[in-house]
Amino acid sequence: MGHHSEIRVRYKETDQMGVVHHGNYLTWFEVGRTDMLRHFGPGYRAVEESGLLLPVTDVSLSYHKPALYDDLITIDTKLISYTGIRMTFHYTVKREEDVLVTGVTKHCWTTKSLKPVRLKHVSLELHQLMTDVLEENSDD
Repeated sequence: MGHHSEIRVRYKETDQMGVVHHGNYLTWFEVGRTDMLRHFGPGYRAVEESGLLLPVTDVSLSYHKPALYDDLITIDTKLISYTGIRMTFHYTVKREEDVLVTGVTKHCWTTKSLKPVRLKHVSLELHQLMTDVLEENSDD
């Protein structure tokens, strides 16, 4: 039950050699994560409007091959852990079947004042959605 997002590498994301600058992969992870939340649930805008935030607490990336200008890139995003407060997403960035980058981001549900919250106490519906998505991902 992971989610697949596609983007085309823009010129501004590359260096003079046409290779994607390493920092852009974090932006692509965000694209994958927000697309996934929009696809399976209320979307990040609605989550924020309800008073919740999901800040990044940790990031890890491994570079395997470079993405190049005008490549069509797929970002495969999966929720791989959810504790009710913290969650972890795994990403695979590919060009066709070539794996370019893999990575993980960790997040914590918080109020707008950045106080951590147990999601089921503030949004039982969103908590159930995260539980369901995690369960589906573990079946893959």
